[in-house]
Amino acid sequence: MEPEDIKNIKFNFKANPKKVKLFALALIAIFTLSLSFYTVDANENAVILRLGKYYATTGPGLQFKVPLLDAVHKARVDYQYKKEFGFRTVRSDKKSQFRSRGLENESWMLTGDLKIAEVKWVVQYKINNAKNYLFNVKNVDNTIVDVSEASMQLMIGDRSFNEVLKSERINIAIEAKKHMQELLDNYGSGVSVQLVQLQGVVPPEPVADSFNEVNRAKQDQETLINEALQKYNKIIYKVEGDAQKMLTEAEGYAVERVNKAVGDANLYESILVEYSKYPQITKDRLYIETMAIVFSKNKNKIIVDKDIENLVPFLENNNVRIK
Repeated sequence: MEPEDIKNIKFNFKANPKKVKLFALALIAIFTLSLSFYTVDANENAVILRLGKYYATTGPGLQFKVPLLDAVHKARVDYQYKKEFGFRTVRSDKKSQFRSRGLENESWMLTGDLKIAEVKWVVQYKINNAKNYLFNVKNVDNTIVDVSEASMQLMIGDRSFNEVLKSERINIAIEAKKHMQELLDNYGSGVSVQLVQLQGVVPPEPVADSFNEVNRAKQDQETLINEALQKYNKIIYKVEGDAQKMLTEAEGYAVERVNKAVGDANLYESILVEYSKYPQITKDRLYIETMAIVFSKNKNKIIVDKDIENLVPFLENNNVRIK
């Protein structure tokens, strides 16, 4: 059948009222069926309200609902949401561009020592309960922003300026995430905070140059102090080493003298024992030993008995040269 033939077909509704009713019922059935099914994407959950009251939460796929009675509200539960604070990403590619001017109200914070720090951070979160997310809080996005700013200001206000810039950055992010989650859970927001990450903590731009000058001065001061300590330690360690050496030598000398004195005393005691047994023999032995020591130091002198005869031939025969 050609399209022109279809256009020329005319329906005579008055000729067969029964067919007209069937046709109308078929249209109504088709329309009703079209309103009875809905699809949920893979990363979504659907919340069903029946006559305005919560009925059920359905997952991904083709789902059935009661026409005209059920209302379907969807939420992306497997999507990672991200919010930036203190800056905005203008373009995200290999050369990303960011904007921070005009966002001082959310990035400038007062530290515990009453100084101002410019803090930039990122919050990533997911929806873990679609019903709570859609109906418990009127504006979840604004609530997350307010909770994040309040938590970060609390963490910054508990720490000094130097701690915020250096040593406490990781702890600030961890504690801010924990505090945010507690507040959002109390509100029943249906949101799970995945990550809080500090992007940068710097002095505000108007005072950045002065801050850098102060840091350079402190670095110079630390350098000079370290050099002075190095010289001090070098001299002190040398003096301490010399003193320890002198003490060790003195202790060694004292031990040596004591041992020698003890040895001499033991020698004299042994001599005394022998002397008590044989006084004359001991005297003679001591005399001979002493004279042997004395005469051994005079090698150019010969001591002989005054009554000896023919001394000169005796010396010549022993190759002794007489001057």
